[in-house]
Amino acid sequence: MRAASEVSIRTGRPEFDGLYPAVKGFLEHDQLDLAIDGRRIRGYRTPDARSVWIRDHSDMMRGFRYFERDVTSAVQHFADTQAASGRVFDYFTTYPEKLPSERENWTKYVRVPVEADVEYRFVKGAYLAWQASGDDTWARALLPNLERAMAYVRSHPWYWDEAHGLVKRAYTIDTWDFAYTAGRHDWLQFQITDDTYWGLMHGDNSGYYEAYLLLARMYNRLGDTESAARWEREARTLRDNLNRACWNGRFYTHFVKLTPVVIDGVDEASQLSLSNPMDVNRGVASHEQAVSILREYRRRRQSSGAFAEWFSIDPPFPAGIFGDERLVAGAYCNGGIMPLVGGELARAAFDHGFETYGVEILEQYHRLISAKGETYLWYFPDGTKSTIETSTSPDALPTDGWGSSAMLWALVEGLAGIVDRGRGFDALTLSPRWPAAGVSDAEVSVGYAASGRGVGYAFRCSESRITIDVEAPPSDAAFHVLLPSGSQARAVRQAGRDLPFGASAVESSSYVDFSVTLDGASAIEIDLQQGRQS
Repeated sequence: MRAASEVSIRTGRPEFDGLYPAVKGFLEHDQLDLAIDGRRIRGYRTPDARSVWIRDHSDMMRGFRYFERDVTSAVQHFADTQAASGRVFDYFTTYPEKLPSERENWTKYVRVPVEADVEYRFVKGAYLAWQASGDDTWARALLPNLERAMAYVRSHPWYWDEAHGLVKRAYTIDTWDFAYTAGRHDWLQFQITDDTYWGLMHGDNSGYYEAYLLLARMYNRLGDTESAARWEREARTLRDNLNRACWNGRFYTHFVKLTPVVIDGVDEASQLSLSNPMDVNRGVASHEQAVSILREYRRRRQSSGAFAEWFSIDPPFPAGIFGDERLVAGAYCNGGIMPLVGGELARAAFDHGFETYGVEILEQYHRLISAKGETYLWYFPDGTKSTIETSTSPDALPTDGWGSSAMLWALVEGLAGIVDRGRGFDALTLSPRWPAAGVSDAEVSVGYAASGRGVGYAFRCSESRITIDVEAPPSDAAFHVLLPSGSQARAVRQAGRDLPFGASAVESSSYVDFSVTLDGASAIEIDLQQGRQS
């Protein structure tokens, strides 16, 4: 199996084999090329705005990093325009956004004050760009910008709550960018005022937790172990503070209020918001917490009546209370069904023993997009697609790269199981989970166009043996291979040489675990026997 750039998956199943070409097509329609200060910048936009938002761009990089050669220019522009305080802009654009009232083709930069998540997304974008490009020199030069971004949030009274040791924000719907005002503002409120209602939103804090760990990884790789240890300590403290303040026993409470306020017409204590599966994937939730969150979504799939359980928030808020009458229950961030959430759910399911659930989500997404070759940022719970008229956005293209990238991420890292733990695949986790999909033969290749580094494997599974023929650059590889139901590993060999291995159970799923050093082609054999590990 030859490792190649981009992504190739061959299983004979269109829901898996066709997902990367479909997502790549969506993303190619979402490219935004700008010339600012004489420099060319390649960014990726969501369907609802012709601008480069750091949140969308950094999440969509989970998809476009495989084929895009320019993974650094947009992140670099956010760094170049960072304030001395460390503040990072939400987005920039050279295109008129709200026609016909806005016609000027000036270069525009915006920071939405109520948002507390911008700086962690800056770190995430930088990390993914570094992984794909392999450019250590670029990453090292960017680290002071990333440090200033973290210091800004941790020192600003709008974004840091010293009493809880957590990031705070205005009362928004999860990570969205307009705040509740109790009717004191005549439209969407993006500003901080004397009337702002403050609280803790779990997704902000899980995002910073992940950002701290990504900084630690970068520092370790670049030789600064002292700074890496500092950020690992900060991450542990933030995780403990978050779980103490925001975990309600079943999932993370949507908004832990610091300013008392009651919103009539909704049971806020039962609201399950979109950052919950992200909390799992960012690593802040324990396995037990992850299982609880996954079970909560599965329960709501049965009880909600929605065509999918990928809620932005459930139950939604009363219509219009966030300033726009179009924000009815089930619309946009107020209870709309988002493929972004579905992809995050699938990724979490694969890691935490709900592999068939992850497969079901990928299969459902395939059905959703294959009928017309379209994908939308959100849908009403009855399956009706979003439109400009039904949301607060100036656009609604059928090429949602945000959600589709999350679905691709779940396929590549979850089901196919190729996870880059270093940069350029120099440290790997290989977790093929094809038995959960009933696939016995698969050929997978994943690579970064920016660096040309990639990994490939051919997977074969019979009743008595799994073979994995791998091709990879020099890598330290941890294998965590899902076994067919009712079987266990009897022996593991690399090129005919016996390897030490262990068995692990993730809920009711059985895995075999072992580590190898890869460099070029390597043949792995796992002998199976019937009967679960005792």
